Amino acid sequence: MRKLRRKDRAITDDEAIAILNKAEYGVLSTISPDGKPYGVPLNFCIIDNCIYFHCAIEGRKIDNIERNNSVSFCAVGHTEILPDKFGTKYESVIVSGEVVEIFDDNKQIALEGLLKKYSSNYISKGLEYIETLKTKTRVFKISITHLSGKARRK
Repeated sequence: MRKLRRKDRAITDDEAIAILNKAEYGVLSTISPDGKPYGVPLNFCIIDNCIYFHCAIEGRKIDNIERNNSVSFCAVGHTEILPDKFGTKYESVIVSGEVVEIFDDNKQIALEGLLKKYSSNYISKGLEYIETLKTKTRVFKISITHLSGKARRK
């Protein structure tokens, strides 16, 4: 495994999880059958240090996961361009892990986690929405095997 080049910008695992919790979206990277990478932005939530996301019933992302469940996931937190320093303040996290589809109670918990993250003022309406579309969506869980975060804050 490659070491972090800018050790002075390394952040703790707890800081990395906090960035994941507040990030609006992340990019899931999978490998296609011909070995080509495929990255797709998606909404997600963190529950018990695992990443959960939902998607349609079928598609390229799912095809790739079914062939190879090793994935990479990247999220970027706060950023600010520093034109006078020719740089950027940033915070980012890269995760490696294995993804599996989840069902039943676990699926419901993950969908509610997404609801709390993205629509916390509409829980009641959101629960109804989940119930009407639950059979038209698939939910996946990434178990984190490696977590790496960096930040430039000055």
